[in-house]
Amino acid sequence: MSKNSYHVIAKVDGGWNVKRAGAERATRSFATKKDAIQYGRGISKSHAAELVIHGRDGRLTSKESYGRDPNPGKDPNLSKSI
Repeated sequence: MSKNSYHVIAKVDGGWNVKRAGAERATRSFATKKDAIQYGRGISKSHAAELVIHGRDGRLTSKESYGRDPNPGKDPNLSKSI
């Protein structure tokens, strides 16, 4: 896990946690995955971090990056001749 990332993970007893990479305890707990993702997006944006979303089985379902991308894609508009 990258130190500059937050993860949405399922709790054993139901519900969802948002947890910073490398932390032992959850940053915050939620009853629904939707609420956990919403909070995770906000905190990831404010810390220029990546949000990693896991399914109930623990597998990765998606990633959202809000930090500085070291390998940005090419902008198709920049390659056009003027």
